[in-house]
Amino acid sequence: MPIRAWFPTFLYCEPLLKSGLRRLNDELAAECHQVRDYDEAGRAWSAKNYPGGYTSYGSMAQMQHFSSSFADLEKKIVRHVKAFARALDMDLRGKALQMTDCWINIMPEQAAHSLHLHPLSVISGTYYVRTPNGCPGLKFEDPRLGSLMAAPPKVANVRDENRTYVTYPAEAGNVILFESWLRHEVPANRVAEERISISFNYALA
Repeated sequence: MPIRAWFPTFLYCEPLLKSGLRRLNDELAAECHQVRDYDEAGRAWSAKNYPGGYTSYGSMAQMQHFSSSFADLEKKIVRHVKAFARALDMDLRGKALQMTDCWINIMPEQAAHSLHLHPLSVISGTYYVRTPNGCPGLKFEDPRLGSLMAAPPKVANVRDENRTYVTYPAEAGNVILFESWLRHEVPANRVAEERISISFNYALA
């Protein structure tokens, strides 16, 4: 082949566990609602920075240290993070990737999360707790987009590897991982039910 792919962007998506996810998600959903009800500072932060929704990012962004349930979730996530790091050929220089941040996101109807990345982290991700039918997925942007300049648009039947954006559906029980420099967003939730997820960052420690 005269054409080869270089500098690919990798995304990881896999069920957290092979079984027991329904019970785990029921327990996590209940605790997410309890935290929202308790977290007055988080609700105030969300009103300014996450209109219509709730996130503990501005108040309780290290849930793995506050809650045994979230600490247990971290133990389940870490094997996926290690597998992703190996697939990326990361040389960790004898250090370990550790969860530095872990926070709750509750998106009722019309709530959205604008385009962003996760500075100072290595691997970031999301675990889905509640994903009602029709709720938005996680939309990723081609990291070269800002440098495309005079590039023409893509044809209607563009191949997957040449897309400018890709959206991974939100599916309860799945964990999605990506390198933290990759920009992403969650479009507005168009359904009446809440979409609940838990986001996190890993960095070298």
